[in-house]
Amino acid sequence: MKNSDYLLKAAIKKVTEKLNELVAEKIEEATNIAQDTPELIKKEFNTLKTAIFEEAERMEQEMNINRKSDSSETSLDPNLSEVLEEIQKIDKAIEQFNLKMNNSI
Repeated sequence: MKNSDYLLKAAIKKVTEKLNELVAEKIEEATNIAQDTPELIKKEFNTLKTAIFEEAERMEQEMNINRKSDSSETSLDPNLSEVLEEIQKIDKAIEQFNLKMNNSI
């Protein structure tokens, strides 16, 4: 074989090795992302849920303050309890989703 044949074979070998290394790294990154996704979704949902409950509490306190100043108002906003029930349903659905995702990994 000529020197150019060896150079060509060496170049092909090294390029193949580098490509295999890059593909393996990218597969590992994708696997890590796929494994972390359910936890990230759960964490973000919990943050959102906390913010929603805090806002609902603030709104309730504001309504109580308004009620004290306006004695003609006799009951809580009926929509507030409906909203809280919906939030709890969403929370349960996300928990079930996370369980399914964790079981499939």
